[in-house]
Amino acid sequence: MKKVLIACLAIPLLTACGGGSGSSSSTTTSTTPVNRAPAVITPNADQAAIVGIAFNYDATQSGTTFSDADGDTLTYTIEYNPGPQGLTDANGVISGTPSMAGTIETTIRVNDGNGREAIDVFNIVVSAASSGQSAIQAKFSGTIDMENLDNYAAQTAPAYITAPLLGGNPITDEGATLGRVLFYDPALSIDDTISCSSCHMQSQGFSDTDLVSDGVEGGVTGRHSMRLINTAFSDEQNFFWDERAPSLEAQTTQPIQDENEHGFSGVNGREDLNDLIAKLEGIDYYQELFTYAFGDANITEPRMQAALGQFVKSIQSFDSKYDVGRAQVAGNNDPFPNFTTDENAGKQLFMIEPGNGGAGCHSCHRAPEFDIRPNSRHNGIVGVANSVTEFDLTNTKAPSLRDVVKPDGSPNGPFMHDGSLATLMDVINHYDEIVATTSNPSSTEFQNTIDNFLNFGGNLQDLNLTDTQKAQMVSFLETLTGSSVYTDPKLSDPF
Repeated sequence: MKKVLIACLAIPLLTACGGGSGSSSSTTTSTTPVNRAPAVITPNADQAAIVGIAFNYDATQSGTTFSDADGDTLTYTIEYNPGPQGLTDANGVISGTPSMAGTIETTIRVNDGNGREAIDVFNIVVSAASSGQSAIQAKFSGTIDMENLDNYAAQTAPAYITAPLLGGNPITDEGATLGRVLFYDPALSIDDTISCSSCHMQSQGFSDTDLVSDGVEGGVTGRHSMRLINTAFSDEQNFFWDERAPSLEAQTTQPIQDENEHGFSGVNGREDLNDLIAKLEGIDYYQELFTYAFGDANITEPRMQAALGQFVKSIQSFDSKYDVGRAQVAGNNDPFPNFTTDENAGKQLFMIEPGNGGAGCHSCHRAPEFDIRPNSRHNGIVGVANSVTEFDLTNTKAPSLRDVVKPDGSPNGPFMHDGSLATLMDVINHYDEIVATTSNPSSTEFQNTIDNFLNFGGNLQDLNLTDTQKAQMVSFLETLTGSSVYTDPKLSDPF
C-alpha cells in the first residue's frame, strides 16, 4: 500500500513538469501582463528665469525625461507651487513671462493612460530684472547698464537720407548692445586674440590701416578690411568685396569660420562654430545678454548674426561738413553755403557726367548716401593683395565714400580691395585715366568685365582732369567725414 501511494503521488508531479508520454493531456494557465509604470530617466535641472523676460523650457527634454518600458503613449501635466506666476504649459513645454521673483516648485507628471504615472520635481528660480544683469555689471561696470541702454534703435538720420534698409532685422537697443560685445570680444577666435574690431577699428572708420589684416596663428585676410560706415543705408545688400554674402547678417559669421581670420573653421583639427557656441554658453554675461536681446539664453548662429548685424547697422555717420551744407539747400547739385570755392567745385566735378565736363563719380557712388550702385562691376583695380602675378575680377562691392579719411584728413587705411592705392589723390588719378591690363587678365577680358560707366564703347575712361580739378575733388571728398563715429562711446570697446 505504501508503494502504491507513492506512485499515485508521483504521477501528477511528473505531469506538472511536462513529463509522461506524448498521449498525456496537460492544462496551460494564462496570465495577464503587468503594466509597468513610467520611470524618470533624465531629471530636470533647476531653471533660471527673469521677471518680465520671456521664458521657454521643455520639461520633457524632447521626450527624454521619462521612459515607459511598455511603450505606452505618455501625456504630461505640470503643477506649480505656489502658482504659475505668469507661466503656462502645453504638452510639457513651459512658456510665458514670469510676473514676480521667487522660486516656483515645478512638478511634471506623466501618465501612461493605464493608470500608472511618474513625477519629476525641479525649481524655476525667478530673479528680479535688476539682478538679471549681475554678470554684465561685474564685467562691464560703467560701460553697459541694461536698465539704461545707449540709443541704437532710435538714431535719426537727416531728412534727405533714404530710410535704412534693415532686411527684416530691426535694430533694438538690447540686440545692438549684445552685438557690440560680440564685435569686440576676442573670445570669438580660437586663441582669444582676434575680434571683429581687430580688423575694423573705430579710430580708422571701422577699417584697418594695414594692407591686409592679421588673423589667428599667423593667418591674414585675403583682401583689405572694408569700412563699416552707414551699411544700413546701402541699396546694394550683398556683402564682402565680391558680394558672396547675401546680407550683412550672413556676412558676420563668415570671418569667424574662416581658417585664417577667427579660425573656427572645423577643418585641419580646428574647432567649428558649434564649439564657439559652447564656449560662449560657458560665459555668464552672454547668458544674460542673449536673454535681454532674445528672451532666453539660447545661443545660435542666427541670433549671433542678428545681434552683430544690428550693431554694425548702428554705425552711422551724418555729422560731416557735407551734411551741414546739404541741410541748407534744396538739392545735391546746389552750391553749399558752408563750402569753400574748391569744395563746391569738387562737388560739381563729382556730380556731373564726363560728357558735361565732370568726373561722373555720382553714377556709381550716389549722393547723399554715397553708397555703391547695385549691380556694378569691377572698377579697373584687379590686383590681388600682396601679389604681382594674380588677378581678381570679382570685386564689385564698395563701402560708402563717407569717412574715407579721418577728421584730420589722413586716410582710413589704404584704398581698394587690394589696398593698392594709398591716398585719395591716387584714387582720383586711377579714375582719371584707366589703363587696361595686357595680360593676367587679357585686355579683352579686362574690358569685357569692367563697369559700363568706365567703358565708353570700348574706350576706357580718360577724363584729362587738371591738377587743380584733382585737388578740388580731394577737398570735396574730405567734406564727407564726420566726427562722432570716431569717439561715440556706444560704438567703442566695452571691455
